[in-house]
This record gives sequence, structure tokens and C-alpha cells, in this order.
Amino acid sequence: MVTRSYGSKSLGVTIEIDHDKCEGAGDCAEICPAGVYEIVDEKSTATDVENCQGCCLCVDSCPVGAIKHSACG
Repeated sequence: MVTRSYGSKSLGVTIEIDHDKCEGAGDCAEICPAGVYEIVDEKSTATDVENCQGCCLCVDSCPVGAIKHSACG
């Protein structure tokens, strides 16, 4: 399993993306109000995790459940 972890110590946030599940649909990148996500090599990446607002829209929008977010239980 290939899981990428992105964290912000200042925000206390950790985002994990399962790249085996991720299909690169881009729903997370489109819905994120803070612009945390972008699609790189057909996979979601949390390139700007320092701007995360903890709204959990990314988790809810992923059609394959590839995103885990520490603020989303």
C-alpha cells in the first residue's frame, strides 16, 4: 500500500492519501476552499497543507475514500 502523509505541526493537522485507491478524479482539489490539493502524476497531493481549514470537504468528496484527515475523525 502506498500512502502519502502530509502534516502541519503548526496546525496540528495530518492528511493521508492512499495512492493505491486514488484515481486522480480531482474532486478534492476542486472542492477545497483553501487550495490544499492538486493532482500530480494523476494522484492527489496535499501540496499546501499549511492552508488547511479542517473543513473535511476533501474527505467527503473523494469518490473512492482515499483521503484520511486528522480533523475528520
